[in-house]
Amino acid sequence: MTKSKLLVFTFAILIITTAVPVFAGPVPSRAVAPAIDRSGDLSAVRDAVAVKGVSDALAAQGFSSDEINTRLASLSDQDLHSLAQNVEQIQAAGINRQQWIWIGIGALAVALLVALTS
Repeated sequence: MTKSKLLVFTFAILIITTAVPVFAGPVPSRAVAPAIDRSGDLSAVRDAVAVKGVSDALAAQGFSSDEINTRLASLSDQDLHSLAQNVEQIQAAGINRQQWIWIGIGALAVALLVALTS
């Protein structure tokens, strides 16, 4: 076999072996929880919403406690379970103090950079 035929043969084998179609199987959009305790999750979320700062922020947005309870009750089991598991990560609207500090440091750094370059 000549060098060019060997190169064509190697290239053909490479194309044939790498061009194998791959099919993905169906993937559920949400993970299936083995057992969900709806009443426990609802209680945990209601306790988090009942905290003074959270309830005040919701009231400022125009939500009554009855409306909040109705909306929580209308959540699906999976959504309610996910919310109950991640209730510590949920922030009220607005920027917290630490974020304001970082914004101030960034603004100061930009002002200092502009002052030094001009």
